[in-house]
Amino acid sequence: MDSLTHIVLGGCIGEAMGGKQLGKKAIVLGAVAQSLPDIDFVASFWLNPANDLLAHRGFTHSFLFVALAAPVLSLIADKYVSPGILSMRRWLLFFGLQVFVHVFLDAFNAYGVAWFEPFSHSRVSFNAIFVADPLLSAPLAVAFAFLVMAGLDHPRRLLAARLAILWWALYLGYGVMNKLSVEAKVKENFEQQQIPVTRHFSTPTPLNTWLWYIVANTDQGSYVGYRSVFDSSDTIDFEFFERADHRLIPIADHEDLQHLKRFSEGFYTVEQWGDTLVFNDLRFGQMIGWRDRRAHFVFHYYLSHPEDNNLVVQRGRFAGWDADATRSLLNRIAGH
Repeated sequence: MDSLTHIVLGGCIGEAMGGKQLGKKAIVLGAVAQSLPDIDFVASFWLNPANDLLAHRGFTHSFLFVALAAPVLSLIADKYVSPGILSMRRWLLFFGLQVFVHVFLDAFNAYGVAWFEPFSHSRVSFNAIFVADPLLSAPLAVAFAFLVMAGLDHPRRLLAARLAILWWALYLGYGVMNKLSVEAKVKENFEQQQIPVTRHFSTPTPLNTWLWYIVANTDQGSYVGYRSVFDSSDTIDFEFFERADHRLIPIADHEDLQHLKRFSEGFYTVEQWGDTLVFNDLRFGQMIGWRDRRAHFVFHYYLSHPEDNNLVVQRGRFAGWDADATRSLLNRIAGH
């Protein structure tokens, strides 16, 4: 999830777990602990983009990191922040839950997390929540602001924190329910349209959990489509994109390419843009793809010019977004 969501959720959990004993320190400690796994951003200072893709949400988002971070944070907090206020067992529970919630929540996005590093490089991704969803984050942010501003003697502090956490849990459940509904229609369409699918996934489009982006792999390429939970028609219109592996033959042994293939989990295409060879990771969607079925993919890596890949994952995420693009998204969400 985005950093704001982790900060405000961490603060609310901190208040619920230790507000009575720690005061507003509980909010700060919760926000810091919940943000800790994203310390992996420092790897971008010395890794090239292809390697950094695998480092992000890698070891610092693993269960082993949770187990290591909790006692370290507990010892620091007990000695320097609030000595003797909580037992070591309570500190371990406080920090262990915060870090665990971070790595658990990130698994709901398309990027995926390496829960089992360093023992396995496989990534877990439920593809049920977009990385930034205002409907998830806004109520948490309101509760967080209330906790920061309200006095320690305010009778509704604990209630506000609990309601925020409840909203978080219910919204995750709502996203999963929407996904299951969409998945049922997706599989029906594969059968009805006789698409020879080998693997597929569905994931929410930007900023909502109603309109879903679908990618279905075949031996020759991928079918891309969109499905809203409000669609009245059962038919999903798919657009085919050739994988075009033959374009990679001259650079088949390049290290960056091997990292990109591993990162994409097989959901990729290769295109030629003028004199530039481009690797697309399909998991992150298209630039306004619900309006332009042949739109470029958000994640595109310049194999011919690697020096131009400072920003990769969200490159062009909101390119072309204006009032008309926003209206088209709202209309497509509504099932039109």
